[in-house]
Amino acid sequence: MPENGISLVEEVCMARITVEDCQERVDNRFLLVQMAIKRVQQYREGYEALVSSKNKEVVTALREIAAGKVMPEDLSYYNPITSHVQPDED
Repeated sequence: MPENGISLVEEVCMARITVEDCQERVDNRFLLVQMAIKRVQQYREGYEALVSSKNKEVVTALREIAAGKVMPEDLSYYNPITSHVQPDED
């Protein structure tokens, strides 16, 4: 096992993006496809990526959606991910 305690298999899995990751934000596969296509078109028009990625355009677009950097026009389809940290009670 490496010094950081993460095996190579775990490291590779953490780097992958899946549709399920994106569905935590937008729970409509058709809308996800439309959002990713629109974002790829924006890259090709010269827009900069909102997340650091050396992947292909479509993977970068999915990473942006999963990170909450790209949202649908109709925010009723968007599910913000809230942290489960409870505020300190005095």
